Amino acid sequence: MNYKTFTLNGISVFLGLIFFTAGMAKVFFEHRFPGLIGPVWLEDKLAAFSLGLFARFIAYSQIVIGFTLLTLRYRTLGAITLLPMLLNIFLITVSQNWAGTPYVLAFFLLLNIVLLTAEAPKLLHLLGFRTAYTPVVQAPLRYGLLWLAGLGLVLGSLPLSFRSTAAAYVLCVAGIAVGLYTYWKGGRAGKQAKANPAIPAGILTAK
Repeated sequence: MNYKTFTLNGISVFLGLIFFTAGMAKVFFEHRFPGLIGPVWLEDKLAAFSLGLFARFIAYSQIVIGFTLLTLRYRTLGAITLLPMLLNIFLITVSQNWAGTPYVLAFFLLLNIVLLTAEAPKLLHLLGFRTAYTPVVQAPLRYGLLWLAGLGLVLGSLPLSFRSTAAAYVLCVAGIAVGLYTYWKGGRAGKQAKANPAIPAGILTAK
């Protein structure tokens, strides 16, 4: 792993932890999941305005996006989906005059832009621009399915937390471990292969 990959993966894991724990803490039994940012009482407050379902949607969105970034395999997708969420939270904190919070979110936005900038050739390629990015055949489908199973374990830990907090923690950690395993064994989805004239484009597997 080179320095660039290490740095980008570090940013992805950091942002993933922030938003994954934020979402989990909102819907875990009695908010007993350690969240790095709040507020955990969002659903309780918005329910008074008949927006409880919206608050629950935000929490689950944070969990899925955070898991996507944390487990690295779909880092690009995580960075894309995090951007509108960050912009919305940033504008809310600015409009509400929250002291200090907009600066923290601006820092998160900067990190997210770094991730997206690193994926510029891939994103521009998807938009139809001619770039140096060459799409490659991904690792076997089983890694994608296994990643979804890991996400399912994490989501399954939420209702389980109302019966056994310890078992819910175990299930959550197992889900994250499964997600990271898919990156370790299957590589990052959509990663560009290094140019190799001896190997025709389109038959390489991401590592």
